[in-house]
Amino acid sequence: MLDSQEVAEHGRSMQTKTQRLILRGGIIVLAALLVSTVGGWAGGTTTDAARAPASGTELLGELRSLRQQLDAKQGELEVARLQLDRVDAIMQYSTHYRLPADMATAVYDVALSEGIDPGLAFRLVKVESGFNPRATSHVGAVGLTQVLPSTARLYEPGLTTQQLYDRDTNLRIGFRYLRDLLDRYPANMSLALLAYNRGPAKVEQLLGAGRNPANGYEAEVMKGFRHH
Repeated sequence: MLDSQEVAEHGRSMQTKTQRLILRGGIIVLAALLVSTVGGWAGGTTTDAARAPASGTELLGELRSLRQQLDAKQGELEVARLQLDRVDAIMQYSTHYRLPADMATAVYDVALSEGIDPGLAFRLVKVESGFNPRATSHVGAVGLTQVLPSTARLYEPGLTTQQLYDRDTNLRIGFRYLRDLLDRYPANMSLALLAYNRGPAKVEQLLGAGRNPANGYEAEVMKGFRHH
């Protein structure tokens, strides 16, 4: 009876022999292909058993076709990866803010469509309304992003206050307004947020008078936020 060491050595020997056989078989197949190819180039007759090799143009066409298929698959994989990243991000926001999946999805997707970092968007909605789509302030600001109807109508003339309670409409207008303010103060997110909260005219008035417009709102929204 073979001991364990002998069994191991025997296994390695068999593996080596198998690899040699595979290599030898590969060499034989390659040699056969070369002979067939050379024979075809030399003008040898083609039989059903040994057809002439494809021309260089045909081979190039096949290679291009394969490359296109690979590129298409890579594109599909990239789309799938982006979709998985989106779902993962939405799930994290949903868990962190204890939101239903549809609410988290709406905030995430609308924020991206309006050019707002989702991390900032979620923080703003949390501070503004606590994710309550029916929220109304004492000054008449409405919905998730607490937009004034007068401000909303600058973006969508004729919009009614009732329409502003619609989740997606409110998010779209609120984030578009924030995007405009971020563009107005490109180097100062704090001022953009203060303008969102206090109004651009008020912020400019305080700055013009040499006063600091900060009121704590911007710090609350930006708490823990890291811009990507």
